[in-house]
Amino acid sequence: MKPAPFAYSAPGTVDEALAVLAEAGGGGKVLAGGQSLLPLLSMRLAAPERLVDINRLAELATVSVEGAQVRVGALARHAEVERDEAAYAAQPLLRQALRLVAHPTIRNRGTTVGSIAHADPCGEMTAVLMLLGGTLEAASTAGVREIAAADFFRGPLETSLAEDELARAVRFPVRDPNSGTSFVEAARRHGDYAMVGVAAQVVLDDDLQVATARAAYIAVGATPLLLDLTAPVGGASYDAADWAAAGRSAAAQTEPEADIHASADYRRHLVEVLTTRGVAQAARHAAGVEAAA
Repeated sequence: MKPAPFAYSAPGTVDEALAVLAEAGGGGKVLAGGQSLLPLLSMRLAAPERLVDINRLAELATVSVEGAQVRVGALARHAEVERDEAAYAAQPLLRQALRLVAHPTIRNRGTTVGSIAHADPCGEMTAVLMLLGGTLEAASTAGVREIAAADFFRGPLETSLAEDELARAVRFPVRDPNSGTSFVEAARRHGDYAMVGVAAQVVLDDDLQVATARAAYIAVGATPLLLDLTAPVGGASYDAADWAAAGRSAAAQTEPEADIHASADYRRHLVEVLTTRGVAQAARHAAGVEAAA
């Protein structure tokens, strides 16, 4: 199929882009990497009246560490964020997750902010934002507001971003020195959408005992799901904690749905297995006995 007819704008400044979005109202759609949007247009699952191409806005193609946050601009490609050594040192979970996003060719073009704004329930970076408690910068002609991850995702491909707003950047908190992270998923082939994906974070105290354990999930609900898994493992040494109990706790708290890729029972089984693996790996990372993969 071919996209429905649309008008096209390629603004030269951010202010011009915001003005075009304001004029378009609900009929405007932002084009950045296009790796998610273009297939939707071709299948006519999206039919905007105007496409606003922001690829000329070089000031949005940034990755920087600003104090206690890693800031990723709207035009920073997945591959650029993945390779950025300063961002990796500040928050390893970014690279841990991005290496699992689709294939290298797609990561070379797709944008991290665009992936989050797309709000696909299977998108790895949505879980990263949710787990870390990051924020999204939404810009419009009225100004800039910050949207917390917990308030951003409303449903499949649905967010709290207003129709005239541009997802200008996303901010991820830097790693706590006592914390460790991991991202694990199960897919039919590397690069395919995950049947279940788990972003995990474990914080240890000074005695290397578990202070907190949390995980965020993709492909088990309409939005990324965040679970506190501290109860089964809190207070235990990182190398003696019953991580399998954390996995069972996660499985008991999820209600995945079946689709053509996996049954609900199989997804729940994957939640248990991947959680067990992910939190144990994150704990070893926190203890410094295993590098961030």
